[in-house]
Amino acid sequence: MWEELGKAICLMLIIEGMLPFLYPLRWRKMVATLATISDKHLRIMGLLSMCFGLILLLTLT
Repeated sequence: MWEELGKAICLMLIIEGMLPFLYPLRWRKMVATLATISDKHLRIMGLLSMCFGLILLLTLT
């Protein structure tokens, strides 16, 4: 189980690093926009993202 978790974290870091590497200006603008969004909306986006990831994970396994 720990090996799979490690691989998942490595894959997440690769995917997360792609946007700032490929589109640094767009990424910087997106981060600036996210800084202006309220905490409530950020929490909702985070919850939806987690639920979507969980559904995909359960569907693919």
